[in-house]
Amino acid sequence: MISKKLKVKDIMTKNIISVKNTDTITKAIETLVNNDIGSLLVYKNNEPVGIITERDIMGRVCVERLDCEKTKVEKVMSSPIITVDAEASIGEAAYIMVDKKIRRLIVMEKGKPVGIITQKDVMKATSETFKVLLKA
Repeated sequence: MISKKLKVKDIMTKNIISVKNTDTITKAIETLVNNDIGSLLVYKNNEPVGIITERDIMGRVCVERLDCEKTKVEKVMSSPIITVDAEASIGEAAYIMVDKKIRRLIVMEKGKPVGIITQKDVMKATSETFKVLLKA
């Protein structure tokens, strides 16, 4: 039997990579590629104000043929950020993602971002749970 209810903090990625709202799309792309990630938290005056993803860049920058050297992250980012508490269950996180039609949530603890959780993280944790159940 599964004795522990998985929480968001148990499966989140703790290292949040970020950019400033005034950074260029070129800098955002370089940061994504150099860190092999799909999203960046966006800060303005040391406060999280949005998130920019590969999908945002493809859907807005490429389709609209914006100049990556001149276009600022704040023009392309998704805002406001959608969050989940670190103590929430992975089921709650999954529900928020489905309800809001998003793939990532910023994980908050005491009002500060402490991680990120993705659909992939939830699927992986869920599949591990099913493996345990299958062996029971």
